[in-house]
Amino acid sequence: MKALTEYLTFTVPERMGFVNITDRLEQLVARSGVQEGLLLCNAMHITASVFINDDEPGLHADYRRWLERLAPFDASPSTYHHNRTGEDNADAHLKRQVMGREVVIAITAGRLDFGPWEQVFYGEFDGRRAKRVLVKIIGE
Repeated sequence: MKALTEYLTFTVPERMGFVNITDRLEQLVARSGVQEGLLLCNAMHITASVFINDDEPGLHADYRRWLERLAPFDASPSTYHHNRTGEDNADAHLKRQVMGREVVIAITAGRLDFGPWEQVFYGEFDGRRAKRVLVKIIGE
C-alpha cells in the first residue's frame, strides 16, 4: 500500500473566506502514485473547515450571508458564552460545525473521483492567521 501525508497552510486575510484547493489535492494524488484509494482532507483548526461544493461566486456569497445569519460575528461576551474566555470567535466555531471538518474522496484510475461540478474548498471563519490542513492519501 502507498501512503502520502502532506500539510497545507492557509492564511486568509479576511475573517471569513473560501479557498479552492482542488488543484493542490490533484497534484498530491499524482505525486502519491496511488491509482485506487482514498484521500482524506481535514482542517486542523476548530474555526475552519473543508467541504465539497460548486465553485460558483454566487453560491459562495450565499454561504457567507447564510452563515452570518446562523451565527453572526459579535465579540461581545453577552452574545456568546465562549467569548467570556477572552476569545472573540465563538461564531467561527459554530460556522465550522455547520460546514464540517473534513472530506473523504475516492481515487479512481489515479484521479479524484468527483461528481459534476464538485470542487474542494478550505473554509475560514476566523482568519488573518496561518492554519493547517492535513491531506492523507492511501491506496494502491
